[in-house]
Formats: sequence, structure tokens, C-alpha cells
Amino acid sequence: MADRTVLTPISVPGPYAAAANLTWTAADATNKNAFVFTGREILLVRNDNAGEQTVTIQSVACEHARTGNLSKAIAASAYAVFPLFSNGEGWRQTDGKIYVDAASADVKLCVLRIP
Repeated sequence: MADRTVLTPISVPGPYAAAANLTWTAADATNKNAFVFTGREILLVRNDNAGEQTVTIQSVACEHARTGNLSKAIAASAYAVFPLFSNGEGWRQTDGKIYVDAASADVKLCVLRIP
């Protein structure tokens, strides 16, 4: 498999700055996606497909023996938000990234990085 397609986070502006535009990126159904983990990321997902689509965050073993990926089925034309990745334990891969999988380019991804 080729390298995952990296998602570029959008910096959420502070309380006295202008609003930021959201940039949506089509999921890479072949190579999958990833974003660099800093502990301040939120993943937004939009399903532009006519059918339900599933988005999965790949897990890694952690010191608490937690296993299992985080998956969310998203209805057609719906949105979802994944939790704030403030603690990378169980999610941060060995390359320092969070891995995101979706099977359709109709799934759009947006990573927000809060200050």
C-alpha cells in the first residue's frame, strides 16, 4: 500500500480573530488518510454519498489493553464529528499520525486543530 494521503488541519482561530473557512478533502479510498497528531485535533466528516458510509479510526495497542477501531456509520447527506484526540494513547500510530479509513471519495474529511 502506498503512503496514506495526509490531511492538512485547519487552525481554529482564537477569540479575536476572523472566522476560518472549512476545507473538505475527499477521502482517499485506495491509500486511506492520516493526519499528524498534536493532541488538539477534531475530525469532521461529511457523507455526500446516496447511501450510508462508514469511517474508521485505526487503533493501536495501548497500556490499558484497549483494542478495537473506532467506527461510525454516517447516513447519506449527514455529518459526524469524532472526539477530540487530546490523548493519542490507543490511536497515534508509530509515525505520529492518526489513521482514517473510508471506502468512498464521497466521504469528505476536515480536521480542525484547536489552539
